[in-house]
Amino acid sequence: MSTAASWPVFGTTATLAVTDPRRLVRAREAVVMELDAIDAACNRFRDDSELAALNRAGGGAQHVSPLLREAVQVALWAAWYTDGAVDPTVGAGMRAVGYDRPFAQIASDTFVTAVAHNGLAVPAAGHACVEVSSDGTIALPDDVELDLGATAKAWAADRSARRAARAADCGVLLSLGGDVAISGPPRDDDGWPIGLADDHASDGDDAVVALRAGGLATSSTTVRHWRRDGHAMHHILDPWTGRPARVVWRTVSVAAPTCVEANAASTAAIVLGDRALEWLEARNTDARLVHRDGQIMTTGRWPAAIAI
Repeated sequence: MSTAASWPVFGTTATLAVTDPRRLVRAREAVVMELDAIDAACNRFRDDSELAALNRAGGGAQHVSPLLREAVQVALWAAWYTDGAVDPTVGAGMRAVGYDRPFAQIASDTFVTAVAHNGLAVPAAGHACVEVSSDGTIALPDDVELDLGATAKAWAADRSARRAARAADCGVLLSLGGDVAISGPPRDDDGWPIGLADDHASDGDDAVVALRAGGLATSSTTVRHWRRDGHAMHHILDPWTGRPARVVWRTVSVAAPTCVEANAASTAAIVLGDRALEWLEARNTDARLVHRDGQIMTTGRWPAAIAI
């Protein structure tokens, strides 16, 4: 019996592994249900999503579901945790650089548009302008759009792994395009082996680590990139400039107690560039950074605490 399954989701691949192969179907059903609900709430590319409706509503408080409220709160936490390097108010900036549709459509689009380097950069308004109230409402200024892309996939991995572990009553590892969450009893004393690739499109892994719990995330400038007016673009926006972050690191991988925390730190490191090592070390973050010239650097306990 198989202990793992993979399927397309969110424009990437979901990979689910369980410690008990008899529970795989039940765990997969739980993950699919959770991801469907999150997609309906948080997908900015779906006209019928809650997030799209919130962004269209303009100023004023709007009632939202508990799921979207939690997703926005997680994004605001990430903005606080990263000192603003990861900010959900980059929605308009993402559209300005051309990331206004699912990435597969951008990659195949040959139509050239004016983008941020031509003066259309839209810096983030800043997470402090977002008001989440206990009455179930969220208020945005009328010129602010939220983009939860920097946190929603990792948050979805955490939530879905927990739900699958409860439903299947066994240990679970879930990867959503490299955002990894672990829940339930550990696989064994050695943990779950997880491959890391500098380029997700490559055939092999550049390193393998083992985790028994928590989460792992890799942020990269090598996968989701495109060109506009002859200029290279990628999907990690510097919220302070409204432009794609300057490429200092090709990839940054972080291990942390949750996938959300790991992803917030790895994304922040890409944005912070030359300041990333100091920022990560100040937080005792376990990270592996691949410089644009291929040099590998680590912070915290990496790899001693988690590598096999």
